[in-house]
Amino acid sequence: MTINIQYVHMATSEAMNTYVTEKLNNLTEKFDWIIKAEVHFEKEQHDPIKGKICKIELSVPGPRIFATSNEDNYEKAVKHTIKDLEKQLKKRKHTFANH
Repeated sequence: MTINIQYVHMATSEAMNTYVTEKLNNLTEKFDWIIKAEVHFEKEQHDPIKGKICKIELSVPGPRIFATSNEDNYEKAVKHTIKDLEKQLKKRKHTFANH
């Protein structure tokens, strides 16, 4: 799986790169048919409480899968986004099993 990480309006972080890569690799172990992951980290300027946004789009057979979350830190945002993606991947895997 290819992972492309982009930081919008913020500095890049090797720690976040490592963290999100580790989480996505764990996801790939469960679902080996994931082709590519596009990760975007953004900082919302107008939200003083939360504002740490993580968006992940997965290229898989069929339509792409997308999830996003807005939390008070990036680790929580990644964790919630991965959880949402895992739910979608389980549904997609279930439809594969039926055909």
